[in-house]
Amino acid sequence: MGSSATVRAVNRLAARWAGLAESESTVFMPAGVWPLLAFLATGAHGPAVAELEDALGMRRDEAAHHARELLTTLRTLPGSSAAVGLWTSDLLRPEPSWLAGLPADVHGVLTGVEPEDRRRLDAWAARNTDGLIESMPVAVEPDTRLVLASALSVRTDWIRPFHATYYRPSDGPWTAEGYAFLARTTGLLDRVAVAATPAGPVTELRVLGGNGIDVHLLLGEESAAPGAVLDAGLGILDRTHARVTGDLLPTGRPGPGLEVTRIRSERREHMLRVAVPAFTIRADHDLLARPEAFGLATASSEAPAGHFPGITTAEPLSIGSGRQSATAAFGPDGFRAAAVTAFGAVGAGLPDLRYRVKSVAVAFDRPFGFLAVHRTSRLVLAAGWVAEPQAAVEPEWDDPDEFDDY
Repeated sequence: MGSSATVRAVNRLAARWAGLAESESTVFMPAGVWPLLAFLATGAHGPAVAELEDALGMRRDEAAHHARELLTTLRTLPGSSAAVGLWTSDLLRPEPSWLAGLPADVHGVLTGVEPEDRRRLDAWAARNTDGLIESMPVAVEPDTRLVLASALSVRTDWIRPFHATYYRPSDGPWTAEGYAFLARTTGLLDRVAVAATPAGPVTELRVLGGNGIDVHLLLGEESAAPGAVLDAGLGILDRTHARVTGDLLPTGRPGPGLEVTRIRSERREHMLRVAVPAFTIRADHDLLARPEAFGLATASSEAPAGHFPGITTAEPLSIGSGRQSATAAFGPDGFRAAAVTAFGAVGAGLPDLRYRVKSVAVAFDRPFGFLAVHRTSRLVLAAGWVAEPQAAVEPEWDDPDEFDDY
C-alpha cells in the first residue's frame, strides 16, 4: 500500500479529521482527500504552501510522488478502486508542468453550460464508485474555472458472514425500539481487545475481510466524545496504545461493552460472542467549514494574485469550494464504502456440557466508531461514527448457540 511514509501521512490526516467528529453518524475517507491536497500543493505559492504541507505531513514534492503511488496502489488493490478527474474552463490554461504531475488521461473540459457540466461530472462520480455516490459534491458555478476530484470505493466480504437478528438494548440511548443487529460466535478471542487510551478504555473488535481489508469497531465509555474514541482507535492501529486481547482479559467487565465469564459448554473451544448493529451511513462534508484542518485556510481566502500560480498564470485562483460525499454500509456479508471528493477553484437433544470454557461477549449497543483498514499496511481507507443503527422492521430470530470460526 505505497510507502510507510504515505500511510503515516494519510492516517495523520485521518486523525485531524476524526477530531472534528460530533455526535451524529458520519463517514469520511481521508485517502480520497490527501492526494488532491498533494496535487494542489504543487501549484500553490506563498503561505498556502506551508499550510498544505502541514496537512500533508511532508513536503509537497514528496507528497505529489506519494499521491500518484497511492492512487496506483488503490486501483490495483483487491476490493478498492480510485480515480482522479480534472476539468477546466476554456478561460483557464493549466501549466503543462502541473498537468504532468497528475495521473495520465484525467483532464476534461468545463463547457460553461451548467446542466451539461453537471450531467458529465455526476456521471463520472457514479461510474467511479459503482453507483454508490451519484453526484459530484461541488457545484459548478459560472465563475468555476477548475474542478479537481477523486473517487474512492472500498469493498470487502467477511471471511465468515454474520447472522441477522433483532435486538433491543436494555439500557442506553438505543432502548426506544428494536434494531437490525448482526451476531456471530467464534473461537478466536484475540479478535477483540481493550486498550487504555487518553479517552479512557476503548474496546476494539476486528472484523476480517477476505481481501485484506478489515473493519475495526471501537466502543468507548459512554462519556467519551466521538472524536476522542476515533483518535484512540487510530492510536491502537499505530500501536501507540497497547491492546490486551480477549484471551488475556480477566473475568468480569474489563472494557466497554464486554463481559467475560466461565461457562459450561459441549465444546472445548473458548467463545467470542459478538453483537453489532447493521448500519448504512451517508455524509456530506464541507472541507472549508474547518479549512485549517486540511491546510486550506490561506488557499481559500481571497487574494488579488491568487494562491496557485503553479496551476495557471492565466487567472488568479483560490479554492472556492471543497467537499466530500461519502457512504458506508456494514451488513451480514461485508462492508462497502465510497467517497467522491472535489475542490472547485474559482475565479437438537440435550447437550453434554463437559467442558468449562472462557466466554467473551461484546455488544456494540450504543454509539461507536469504525475504521476500515488495509490489513498489512494499516492504511485507513474509511472512518466514521454510528450514532444510531438501522431499525428492524420485524424480528428475525437466530440460533444463539451457532458456532463459527473466522
